Amino acid sequence: MLFSQTTEYALRAVVYLGQSYKEKTLRTSQEISEITKVPAPYLAKVLQSLTKAGIVNSQRGLGGGFSLAIAPNELTVLTVINAVDPFERITSCPLKLEAHGEHLCPLHKELDGVIANAQSVFAAATIEVLLTTETTSIPLCNVLTQKTSGDENCSFQ
Repeated sequence: MLFSQTTEYALRAVVYLGQSYKEKTLRTSQEISEITKVPAPYLAKVLQSLTKAGIVNSQRGLGGGFSLAIAPNELTVLTVINAVDPFERITSCPLKLEAHGEHLCPLHKELDGVIANAQSVFAAATIEVLLTTETTSIPLCNVLTQKTSGDENCSFQ
């Protein structure tokens, strides 16, 4: 798997918060947990990391909750990934083979190239793109419609 569970959970939470960015609606951790299917204790840690990175705002107390601190059109997928579990580039032989020295073997050079390409793709992809790309499969759509209106054709635009 290319991503850790933490990365997957962080992206789910950010996509969900991105859906209500314009309204500046705060979402409780319980609500985020239910909608995104992220276990509440794990989500608390993820939201803490996202808050520390300045991606999510946190407001304590009655009526408190979480919201995105960065507009979805300015927030990249790579920024979210780097906040919770950054990509690790291969800069030296993972096998510590002296014969390789500072040069990567063809295998590790190719693997590092894949990591570099993934970083580039995710740096170009914004959360807004994830929310507005035309598709029959809108992120978290079924869960949201079941919880709110029951409308099968949900839209977040």
